[in-house]
Amino acid sequence: MPQFAANLSMMYQEHAFLDRFEAAARDGFRAVEFLFPYEHPAADIRARLDQHGLKQALFNAPPGDWAGGERGYASIPGREDEFRRSIDVALEYAAVIGNDKLHVMAGYLRDEPAKHRETYVRNLAYAAELARTAGVMIVIEPINHRDMPGYFLYKQDQALDICRDVGAANLRVQFDFYHCQIVEGDLAMRFKRSFPNVGHIQIAGVPDRHEPDQGEINYPYLFELIDSLGYDGWIGCEYRPRAATSDGLGWVRPYLGTARSK
Repeated sequence: MPQFAANLSMMYQEHAFLDRFEAAARDGFRAVEFLFPYEHPAADIRARLDQHGLKQALFNAPPGDWAGGERGYASIPGREDEFRRSIDVALEYAAVIGNDKLHVMAGYLRDEPAKHRETYVRNLAYAAELARTAGVMIVIEPINHRDMPGYFLYKQDQALDICRDVGAANLRVQFDFYHCQIVEGDLAMRFKRSFPNVGHIQIAGVPDRHEPDQGEINYPYLFELIDSLGYDGWIGCEYRPRAATSDGLGWVRPYLGTARSK
């Protein structure tokens, strides 16, 4: 049975951030994810998780100046020291919050693609080794150029090749069906090919990034495929609700309450 994690950066925006944990648990979720925890003490987030019986599935390493338009810097030449400090901070948070997966964002293309790739591979090797000693998996996510024009990592095969070149057992691909459909399509076959290297999954409806019960993706079919391949991790619900979050959960209610603790 698929296991779903509410993405608290996009869902439950009717509530203040720290109150979203209770709202998600009340709706039956047993896990959550979000973009960034760094505006709050890690202990405060852990307290909300424990209070409401939730697991933390994933969050992102610091992305740089998010409000100013940055989307990570793992591939950007010249920012290696800043990147290393960001991994230190992320792993400190993970040690308290309790998640064992960390998404590292590549950033926008600023230089020659080959220079970005070389920087990315070196930085990911560093991050994976540091995370390995902490029992954490690093994941990288191809992101479509409609939402993030110029983002360095945007195709599945590109991500798989980078993981292969880094060669770290705890470096995997974050497979987001929403991004993959916009960039490449052929979702079932791409997921099957990627599956041995998939560390986390996210979903949203296409084209509007609302609930996955509308749009051009047949999610019930994909959920069966994910299950049949033996995926036992969380599926992050990274979508923008059409209205009040709880009112749009009809698609997931048959699955909630059945998630296995990890």
